[in-house]
Amino acid sequence: MRIDIITVLPELLESPFAHSILKRAKEKKLLEIFVHPLRQWAINEYGQIDDYQFGGGAGMVMMCEPLANAIEFFRKERKYDEIIYMTPDAELLNQSMANALSLKENLLIISGHYKGIDERIRRHFITKEISIGDYVLSGGELPAAVLADAIGRLLPGVLNDETSALFDSFQDNLLAPPVYTRPAEFRGWKVPDILLSGDPAKIADWRYEESVKKTAERRPGLLND
Repeated sequence: MRIDIITVLPELLESPFAHSILKRAKEKKLLEIFVHPLRQWAINEYGQIDDYQFGGGAGMVMMCEPLANAIEFFRKERKYDEIIYMTPDAELLNQSMANALSLKENLLIISGHYKGIDERIRRHFITKEISIGDYVLSGGELPAAVLADAIGRLLPGVLNDETSALFDSFQDNLLAPPVYTRPAEFRGWKVPDILLSGDPAKIADWRYEESVKKTAERRPGLLND
């Protein structure tokens, strides 16, 4: 899989992709991530990529021309399954969406900044809009990193134990069950006996029941979904 990210501040994305699971995915050549500074397509020698809003109002807007030129440049290089804009006023990212995107081959992500991007880019170039929550950040760089991480860890061969992702929270609309490790007793707090039983079927049943219980207590809406 290849992910291209267009951003105003590429420096914000250096660390998230240089460590841990995404680093491993890149080293295994299972995932390619390229971060591109939007100022390469600035409209003048001053590096301008934003301007004031028509109609007045606080905050600058990312201009049409730089974004359109950048997107068209990349589309000449390859066909993208999705051109994604990270914005708080979009559909919320969830596990099923990450699962679906992990099956794609090429993704182009636009990281918004300032007051956002010109609406004409959204209408004529963007194929999917994604939010990571009902709040506003300084820019779309961190959401782009979140999306890349959520997708990248699902690629076959990235995780040492490929079954691990199957038991994450939100797979099958359930929160993950409680987990324990050694020692079996700490300060008088004991690991549930069932987990020490060595019976895989009973352990699986216990985990499922705990997942349902936890989901009902903390996120009952998931059960309705």
